[in-house]
Amino acid sequence: MSHKLLILALMLVLGACTNKDQLKKILKENPDVMTEAIEANPDKFIDALNNAVKKSQEVMAKRREEEESKALEDSFNKPMVAEIRADESFRGPKDAPLTLVEYSDFECPFCSRGFNTVMELMKKYDGKIRFVYKHLPLSFHPQAMIASQYYEAIRLQDAEKAFKFHDAIYLNQRSLQNGEKFLQAEAKKVGADMGKLAKDVKSEAVMKRIQADIEEAGKFGFQGTPGFLLNGVPVKGAYPTSHFDDLISKLKEKGKVSL
Repeated sequence: MSHKLLILALMLVLGACTNKDQLKKILKENPDVMTEAIEANPDKFIDALNNAVKKSQEVMAKRREEEESKALEDSFNKPMVAEIRADESFRGPKDAPLTLVEYSDFECPFCSRGFNTVMELMKKYDGKIRFVYKHLPLSFHPQAMIASQYYEAIRLQDAEKAFKFHDAIYLNQRSLQNGEKFLQAEAKKVGADMGKLAKDVKSEAVMKRIQADIEEAGKFGFQGTPGFLLNGVPVKGAYPTSHFDDLISKLKEKGKVSL
């Protein structure tokens, strides 16, 4: 129980016109008064405490909402700029007006929801959106890093094969618990050169690229997955397609994008 909530609860229980300093003095000089007040009025004390906690939670929730709203508004004017590398792989037109960057973990169940949302957005805004997949494998997902390595190793061969591999993992995410046996099987299905894959999967180029994604995600404040940037506007979590629709509408209203 916080100090402020305790004082508020005691003032309500004692039912007196007592200010905070007076109450502090009473408690200091007569420490037993708190115990006696609680024992004499347990129901009132619990009700007062619950009401104080509820009010405090409402105030904090409103404050968070206001802070998030301000941060979102700021991001329209000062978008977060993800690095688009010279060899970046895009799903969708390279010159699309909308850019959706995802920082994801192949083993994260919320990222499978994010996958569904991405596919819906690609269909809904066909020809007007490009998608970039970046990595944020979380340490408590044992297969996440190796899955990212396989994706990047396949991407070095062919971007389309890499995206097919990406889709296969999210469509069969539970099978990822089988580790490399599953990853190798899916790599073969998409037509990857397995000999080259074996050489590249733990290569310096692959590991550096994944690490660069992780560091970039951290710079943008993404600690969990999935995290998105829609034309630089951050989205933390597996929000539905409608949330992105709203952001796109706001981008259009503010003249930040023309569709």
